[in-house]
Amino acid sequence: MKILYAIQGTGNGHLSRAVDIIPCLQRHGQVDILVSGTQGDLKLPFPVQFEVRGLSFIFGKSGGVDLWKTFAKANTRKLVKNIRRLPVNDYDLVISDFEPVSAWACYFKGKPCIALSHQAAVLAPGYPPAENVDRMGKLILSHYAPADHSYGFHFSGNGSNISTPVIRHQVRNHKITNDGHYTVYLPAYDDRKLLKRLSDHPEVRWEVFSKHNKKKITKGNITIRPIDGNAFTASMASSAGVLCGAGFETPAEALFLGKKLLVIPMKNQYEQHLNAAALKAMGVPVVKSLKAEHNDIIKDWLENGRIIPVDYPDMTQEIIDGIVGEILRKLNHEQD
Repeated sequence: MKILYAIQGTGNGHLSRAVDIIPCLQRHGQVDILVSGTQGDLKLPFPVQFEVRGLSFIFGKSGGVDLWKTFAKANTRKLVKNIRRLPVNDYDLVISDFEPVSAWACYFKGKPCIALSHQAAVLAPGYPPAENVDRMGKLILSHYAPADHSYGFHFSGNGSNISTPVIRHQVRNHKITNDGHYTVYLPAYDDRKLLKRLSDHPEVRWEVFSKHNKKKITKGNITIRPIDGNAFTASMASSAGVLCGAGFETPAEALFLGKKLLVIPMKNQYEQHLNAAALKAMGVPVVKSLKAEHNDIIKDWLENGRIIPVDYPDMTQEIIDGIVGEILRKLNHEQD
C-alpha cells in the first residue's frame, strides 16, 4: 500500500508528532512525506518526497500571528500550481495533518482525504468553546484543509474518533527532574519583549527558546537560546514549570512530564484560543498577553501553581492501526 502523509510545517508541533506517527504508518506500506509551510524549525529524520511552500501563518513579535505578513507572503499562484501538480491519485491513502496542498488536491481530484490532526478535534462538539468566537478564524480553521474522514488528538479523548495526545518517545523516555528553572517558548514574542517582561520576576531562572535569536545569550536571570529540539525537551523535563503559547504539543508534553503550566494564546490564532479554553477547563491558568497588567497572575502561578494530572498512555501504534483499518473498510464499502 502507498500512503501519502502530508504535514503542516507552521510551527513545530505537527513535525514533532510526525516523528512518532511515520514509523507507525510504515508498518502498513510505503510512506511518502509532504511538508508544507515556512515557519518550522525541526527537520524530520526521514526523507521528504515533497517540500512545498503551502500556506503558512507568519508569527509576529508582539504576541500573535502577523496577518499582514501572512497575506503578503502568500503566493496564491504557486499554491494553486502545487495543488494541481500533486499526484494524489498515485496513492492508496492520503493522510493530512492540517496540510492544505494535499487536502485541496484531493478535493479537486475526487480523492478521499483523511484528516489526522489536532485541528480535527478542536471544533468537535463537546469541547469547550473559545471565550470570544472569532467567526473569520473559525471559517479559516474549518476550511483550511478539507477532509472526507477526520480523526483528531486533543488534551482529552472522546473514546471515538478523538484520541489523547501523541507524546514523543523522546519525551516519554526522558529523565524527569526539577532543577528550579522555568522553560519558556513564546515564538510570537521577540526577545526584547521577553527580556522586559520576564525580568519583572527576578526571583526565578528563565530558560527561553527563541525563534528570533541564533546564539545563546544570558542577561541576569534569563537565558535565551535558539530553537533546539533536544535542548528544549531536556529543559522542559528538568524544569519547575513551562510558560508557552496555547498550542497543542508543547502544553501536552508539559502536562505529561508533570510540570505546572501557564499558557498565553496567540492573538489572531483562533485554534490557540480554543486550546486555551480546553486547558482552562482542566485547571491550567491562562493569561491574555505578556503585558505588565498580568504580572500578578504570573507571580501567583510561580508561587502557587499546581500540577494538573493527566493520563496519556502510549497507544500511537494502536491508534494508527485502528484508523488505517477503519478507513480501508470505509473506502472499500464506498467502492462497492
